[in-house]
Amino acid sequence: MASILSFSNVIGFSDNNSLFSSSLCKLNSRSNIVEIKTFSLHNGCRKIGNDHTYFRLYALFGGRKENNEKNDSATSKVTLSGNQQPIRTDAKQWRREHGDSKNRNEVPQNADFPRHYSRKEKKPFPVPIVELRRAARERIKKMKDEPRRKPLPPPKNGLLVKNLIPDAHDVYNARITLINNIKKLLKVVPVHACGWCSEIHVGPVGHPFKSCKGSQANLRKGLHEWTNAHVEDILIPVEAYHLYDRLGKRITHEERFSIPRIPAVVELCIQAGVEIPEFPTKRRRKPIIRIGRKEFVDADESELPDRVPDKPIKPLLAEIPDSEIVAPVNKEEIVHLAEETLQAWEQMRRGAKRVMRMYHVRVCGYCPEIHVGPNGTKAQNCGAHKHQQRNGQHGWQSAVLNDLIPPRFVWHVPDVNGPPLERELRNFYGQAPAVVEMCIQAGAELPEQYKSTMRLNVGIPSTLQEAEMVV
Repeated sequence: MASILSFSNVIGFSDNNSLFSSSLCKLNSRSNIVEIKTFSLHNGCRKIGNDHTYFRLYALFGGRKENNEKNDSATSKVTLSGNQQPIRTDAKQWRREHGDSKNRNEVPQNADFPRHYSRKEKKPFPVPIVELRRAARERIKKMKDEPRRKPLPPPKNGLLVKNLIPDAHDVYNARITLINNIKKLLKVVPVHACGWCSEIHVGPVGHPFKSCKGSQANLRKGLHEWTNAHVEDILIPVEAYHLYDRLGKRITHEERFSIPRIPAVVELCIQAGVEIPEFPTKRRRKPIIRIGRKEFVDADESELPDRVPDKPIKPLLAEIPDSEIVAPVNKEEIVHLAEETLQAWEQMRRGAKRVMRMYHVRVCGYCPEIHVGPNGTKAQNCGAHKHQQRNGQHGWQSAVLNDLIPPRFVWHVPDVNGPPLERELRNFYGQAPAVVEMCIQAGAELPEQYKSTMRLNVGIPSTLQEAEMVV
């Protein structure tokens, strides 16, 4: 119900023993529209002249109500001052001060699809700049009472984090298991890929949505041309430079072709303790000695005994060639394979997230380039928007899990044996990562964290007339 608040109820001025009219300022609590008028001290409310002092009235909505106030009858809080500026409240700061009442571990019932950033838009920082500056100021204050040069913890001192070595082996084996199982599932679960763009679809037939942005898409009116998908279409390949010395010098622009590139997840596992003979890396047995802010020397290890190759904590798996892939024969094998694939997907992402907390991973804020290491490369091969202004250099920032292992979202098919997806009912369908959608269609149980984007509780109209009636 709209509430009218008179100006005389807040504060009154007398001019010739008369108060201002109570209809000068009307506050509509439903539409949150405030009619702001100017008040003169001499002749009531009229146009502002050169010899008149005026006031501006600002209504602030959303104030805390008292205990005896109700939702409908509570008046909005009003402040009045000369030449006052509107007050703005930062939502993030309010949440930090008052706390978020919502449980962070609770999975929402419905969630928006992941946002696709355009080529002209920079990725947001995982931690806002304001928070980084505040943390840096607090860190400087704490360092005043501490010794000037304290020993660095691993992996900053060149040593490995011992409790993360098993996690690195688990991530490596989970990736190999995931690739081998996806090759087997492709024999029984149909997956389609567009021949002109990077979009894929899991289902008996491709979806009819006009979302193709590939070459000559205007001639096809945005329709896709579906072909058979491969493993690279489901798991997006993300490569990074292999570093022999993780603390060594940064890769220059001239060295960009001489250093091998391997999958970024594999490089993260190697730096965390996985030994692969094809990609050797430097392992220190003593921490480094710092001689400057960014300069260090290796400790003398000559008095140590010769290093004996350590036995792997867990045996490393290997990829199965495509010619040796055998498809599952019955329904039980398909369901078991789908469950194992989903567990490998979750284990790889969960373990990689733990390793990334100690071993830094950088991503370019303008392009998908990934670098596993404390500092990014100096290669000038960024081709994103306005790269000429940066001379082709990357804008390195901290990476998140979806930068290292990007999930490719596809449309969720509610019923595989039912009718195909309809173009007019696009707003009623949900999305899920391609790996998850494949496992669900193969018979695996749906994890709880993916239900919010799949819109399982949204009713799908049976006809177009019902869809038009939805508000």
